[in-house]
Amino acid sequence: MTDNSAPKPGAPKPGAPKPGAPKPGAAKPGAVTPSPAAAVHAPAIAPPSDPSLFGRVDEDGTAWVKTADGERQIGSWQAGDAAEGLAHFGRRYDDLATEVGLLETRLTSGTGDARRTRTAAVALAESLPTAAVIGDIDALASRLDAVISSSAQAAEAEKAERDHVREEHTHRKEELAAEAEQIGAESTQWKAAGDRLREILDEWKTIRGVDRKLDDALWKRYSKAREAFNRRRGAHFAELDRERAAAKTRKEELCARAEELRDSTDWGPTAGAFRDLLAEWKAAGRAPREADDALWKRFKAAQDVFFGARNAASSERDAEFESNAAAKEALLDGVDIDPAKGLDSARSALRDLQEKWDEIGKVPREKMHDLESRLHAIEKKVRDAADSQWRRTDPEAMARAAQFRERVAQFEEQAAKATAAGKTKDAEQALAQAKQWREWADAAEGAVEDR
Repeated sequence: MTDNSAPKPGAPKPGAPKPGAPKPGAAKPGAVTPSPAAAVHAPAIAPPSDPSLFGRVDEDGTAWVKTADGERQIGSWQAGDAAEGLAHFGRRYDDLATEVGLLETRLTSGTGDARRTRTAAVALAESLPTAAVIGDIDALASRLDAVISSSAQAAEAEKAERDHVREEHTHRKEELAAEAEQIGAESTQWKAAGDRLREILDEWKTIRGVDRKLDDALWKRYSKAREAFNRRRGAHFAELDRERAAAKTRKEELCARAEELRDSTDWGPTAGAFRDLLAEWKAAGRAPREADDALWKRFKAAQDVFFGARNAASSERDAEFESNAAAKEALLDGVDIDPAKGLDSARSALRDLQEKWDEIGKVPREKMHDLESRLHAIEKKVRDAADSQWRRTDPEAMARAAQFRERVAQFEEQAAKATAAGKTKDAEQALAQAKQWREWADAAEGAVEDR
């Protein structure tokens, strides 16, 4: 009998891993390691077996193997002497033992599919009764039984793990779909929300293993939410474009109005008008960016023309007021009014002083009080002297009262002119002086009447 079951050169050995299958000992992500009670342990490197302990080859080449069920003929060796045949069938047993060891290693390390490992173990176990090998076949059968038993448990554990992972992945996609729906229905943070929807999509693509029907339903939810967000965002920016177009038209009108006012010399009212225009500008909203920048430059240019001219006029006015203050100081320094030297001359000098004072005009606000105080002191000195004389002569008192009335008339006339010229403050000042002079006139007449 010849050994027709010998492996062909270059052919894969029975039970050897297929090309592309995981290498023994490589860890499989998510694989479940069997419990210690179910684990199958195999030596890392199995020493060569001694075939003479488990079989023999007769001189005629007949090969036998010993099992628990008795001795069994496995084939015939005609390629050499009996010792070479025994070694040959021993090597074949070692190859088979190596396959079993690979299955054990694959199972204990968690590599590969436990179901496939079990299928391969069952196929090897079924081949043992007819295997053309010489070695401890009963031990291999026992090891394969352990692999079959443990692989069944590992397959159940792998299934439980796959179910758990599938549940987690399903739950995560449900969370992502719900988040997308909330964004699609509510968010107005257009950039951040759009970025988040893209991040959700990127994460979505990495999540595998969800039931296809459920996955399709969840994808429809996400897709619908994204479309709703895109519609709302598109509507928002369309409305924004309309608002910006309206703002552009409104700001063009404001620019035209500002340009009409820029050459005005009516400083107060025009400054107020520019403030109103600026308030309207802010309320108009933003035009398209490029147009908005150009319109603002145009509007501001008109403002700058007006306020530049006003500032120049203010500077000129301030210089004039300073000059007036210096003139009034010189006028006060040069006057010598002493009622004791003659009341009539003092009165005349005072009137001359007051006329020149009024002709000089306004002074800076911060100097007004000191200058007016010095003038009022001179007026009080003359007034006190006049009061003293009123007490002495009725005619003179009446004359003084008449002078006061005349002075009242002068100030009232000044007030009327100032009012007509729109100089409200000058008018108020003149009326205040007229009131003072009227009080003096009333007092003078009353003093005469009381005598």
